[in-house]
Amino acid sequence: MDHRITELPSGVRLVTEAMPSVRSVALGFWIGTGSSAEADDQAGLSHLLEHLLFRGSERFTSLEVDQIFDGMGAELNAGTGKETTSIYSRVLDVHLPRALEVMSDMVWRPAFEDADTEREVVLEEIAMYEDDPQDKVFDVLGEAVFGEHPLGRAIIGRREVIAGTPLEHIRGFHDLRYVPGNVVVAAAGSVDHDELAAAVERWLPGAGGPVPEPGPPPGEQAPRVRFERKDTEQYHVCLGAPGIPRDDDRRFALRVLDNVLGGTSSSRLFQEVRERRGLAYSVYSFSSQYAHTGQVGIYLGTRADNLAAGLEVVGAELDRLRAEPASAEELERSKENVKGRLVLSLESTTARMNRLGSSILTDVPLLGVDELIERVDAVTLEDLEALVDGLFQPTRWSAAGIGPEADAFRSALAPVSGALAAA
Repeated sequence: MDHRITELPSGVRLVTEAMPSVRSVALGFWIGTGSSAEADDQAGLSHLLEHLLFRGSERFTSLEVDQIFDGMGAELNAGTGKETTSIYSRVLDVHLPRALEVMSDMVWRPAFEDADTEREVVLEEIAMYEDDPQDKVFDVLGEAVFGEHPLGRAIIGRREVIAGTPLEHIRGFHDLRYVPGNVVVAAAGSVDHDELAAAVERWLPGAGGPVPEPGPPPGEQAPRVRFERKDTEQYHVCLGAPGIPRDDDRRFALRVLDNVLGGTSSSRLFQEVRERRGLAYSVYSFSSQYAHTGQVGIYLGTRADNLAAGLEVVGAELDRLRAEPASAEELERSKENVKGRLVLSLESTTARMNRLGSSILTDVPLLGVDELIERVDAVTLEDLEALVDGLFQPTRWSAAGIGPEADAFRSALAPVSGALAAA
């Protein structure tokens, strides 16, 4: 990769990748704060603060921010995750200095204007989330897998924290987390690294505080069953277990294995549950990685009449995975899929910027395209067998569900795990 990394005197890290063939630049600020670093009485402050960044800064009102980016033909967006918050845009290269100026002021010097109005916006977002069981079931699973650890909490936050945290506490949360040593500025596209470094330094705040300490890793948790009753047309089911951390070299093999199980339209789960039996519209497997751990899982959405049959097929496919993680044909097809997705995604300046920023912030090595392909090509059937032996044993898996009847949900879990069904 043609990328450069510089740690500026302030402690901010700058990472860029020049792409001379384009006229645009994807620019992002990556901040090391998310739901996993929040105490119980802070649950949701990272997400609320992300919203408040758009309410204006010391030099620009909220309307002026919108007008500036509209005038550049650009969109400005942000996102909060378990471990990071990001604010990002994609602009023509001639507009990069202005975009950096405005975004810097938003990040370093938010005005916290109209905070109560934005609280109401976030409370509406929480209400919308509560009405969407297909999304919420993943957080129900998170609580089942990680227990009371912050990784088990919803990123979106808790109503009482959003509504009741005093503004001075939100300011203090910003001052502790949004410090130079906890921020990465990333850019990909038509960008000059040295020019951007000088500009980033120009708009920095004064001396910042220390980088906040990371939270403790989650301890070992016994598998759990969690169910929320809701009058829905479908049961929304997630099965899952702890996975591997983001710096684990087995992540390449896990991506290949995930494709075989349920990550593509030719995967085992999709073919057996949806295509051959019509038991679901949406069924897939997933994985995620964090600092000290990760998660593997399966999602199934199905009507009450199909719940037992659907989970019976899921249980059979998990048994099949443990007996034969992949055939030689499945292995090769999955590896080609992973390589294709990796390379195609890197044709986007925004995707490259996201990879740069998140990798540097989370201390994951930045690998070039050729090395990424080599890592995927090196995955063997033995690698998949080892992952299955370590991650996919039924005694490790928890279950979460949202739907009309708890008893129907629990009894349907028997083919996946008799212990879960009896829990």
